[in-house]
Amino acid sequence: MIYHITSRQAWREAQQRGDYRAESLEAEGFIHCSTGAQVLPVAEKYYAGQRGLFVLMIDPERLTSELKWEPPAEGTPPPGVPEGELFPHIYGPINLDAIVKVLDLETDSDGKHSVPVPD
Repeated sequence: MIYHITSRQAWREAQQRGDYRAESLEAEGFIHCSTGAQVLPVAEKYYAGQRGLFVLMIDPERLTSELKWEPPAEGTPPPGVPEGELFPHIYGPINLDAIVKVLDLETDSDGKHSVPVPD
């Protein structure tokens, strides 16, 4: 499985439209995703203090858009992710039947995230 962090609003829009499209798809040409081990470091770096987020659990075998494993877009992985580790990037919209589960990205009183994601 691979994972993508999103807002409740973006998830609602995807359900209405029939596929999921992140802002990065238009801006960078792909949707950023993570492995189970990468999702919390990504959440801490890019979504610190944000609440009301979801983690989409995506089955790569069900994707209709191309999936590539590439270095982090910024060149340096977030703290907690080993140097040289590749990230999953989806080059196109995510078909909703590839999203097998939607998990809450929980935030504790200190602003730290947690999510029940298997490695």
